[in-house]
Amino acid sequence: MEKKNPNSNDYIAAIREKLPPDETLYDLAELFKMFGDSTRAKILGCLQIRDLNVGEIADVLNMSVSAVSHQLRVLRGSKLVKGTKEGKEVRYSLDDDHVTKIIEYGLTHLAEEK
Repeated sequence: MEKKNPNSNDYIAAIREKLPPDETLYDLAELFKMFGDSTRAKILGCLQIRDLNVGEIADVLNMSVSAVSHQLRVLRGSKLVKGTKEGKEVRYSLDDDHVTKIIEYGLTHLAEEK
């Protein structure tokens, strides 16, 4: 017969206590879904190099302006990208340095696997 660790419930409870709330973990999963689409990842990669307008992104990625526009809307909704109006155009950039770090950590992780 297997002997149970008398402290097992204590460490289980301690782990549960340290976990973020379910809603926070749901939001985290939703954030990472944004990086799960290669088109969005390409757009983020472009914006990591330089701020661009929708037409420039479309040209770099050989995509239609409407397809890029749609993905930018999704990325803006997730607060990964922001737009700044310059005359009649909107120039897009990464929302903040955290987005750059997420991309850099992901690329570093991929490089370690090789």
